[in-house]
Amino acid sequence: MSWHLDQRVATSAGVVAAGAEGDGPDLVLAHGWPWSSFSWHRVIPELENYFRVHWYDMPGYGRSAKTTGQRTSLDVQGQIFAEMLEHWGLERPLVVAHDFGGATTLRAHLLHACEFDRYVLMNVVAMRPWGSEFFDHVGRHVEAFLKLPPHIHQAVVRAYIEGALVNDLDRADLERLVEPWLSEEGHRSFYQQFAQADEKYTAEIEPSFGAVRCPVKIIWGRDDPWIPLERGAALNRLIHHASFKPLADVGHLPQLEAPKLVLEELVGFLLEGGTD
Repeated sequence: MSWHLDQRVATSAGVVAAGAEGDGPDLVLAHGWPWSSFSWHRVIPELENYFRVHWYDMPGYGRSAKTTGQRTSLDVQGQIFAEMLEHWGLERPLVVAHDFGGATTLRAHLLHACEFDRYVLMNVVAMRPWGSEFFDHVGRHVEAFLKLPPHIHQAVVRAYIEGALVNDLDRADLERLVEPWLSEEGHRSFYQQFAQADEKYTAEIEPSFGAVRCPVKIIWGRDDPWIPLERGAALNRLIHHASFKPLADVGHLPQLEAPKLVLEELVGFLLEGGTD
């Protein structure tokens, strides 16, 4: 497995676990909620044949710091993405973002002056409204969910993750996605993310989507149960110079549900710089 986390980076939001492999143009992968950089593990081995691939677990996620009262909202994540580019010495990397990695990297680009060479947005949180009824419910009752017994909490996390999919994942992959949330600090951090979710962090940047300063490709699992295809089409209309590629029979997690299909879309665009 090429995916690993052998770097520890001190950031303004706590210590971040990170990794890198390959040789070539620099490419940064930004995961979403409730995932971690592990979500990229099936595409990294191919990507590293073409790129120097960088990834990290965002604060509050995966193997990065999870502390009581830690701020991990989208404004913080945008700042940390900028800090990670500075740490790696990357001035104009290629960027691929998934889920709320979209809002994270859009904030870094539009508010923190991070320049990207080429940019892929895949099933991203970027526009209001976002969040399901369950998402809103948990956010209003975080204290009650923090008191769930471990086995009930584990069932909630697994059911929540499975609710994003339309294709079965390898069982080991599913368990690795669930695992970071099962420790005491992971349990707490899982529900802290719901509590800190706020649409103001996307509302702040939505008017500027037309000002994205690089070639963009939007990829979308056509059958996404969380963020409908129309949201991707609407984002495409706002980023008017972007191309838009729906993926048939794919849900919210294309990089694990259909990694070969995702790689076909990523590699050509990132190497050629075109917007097909």
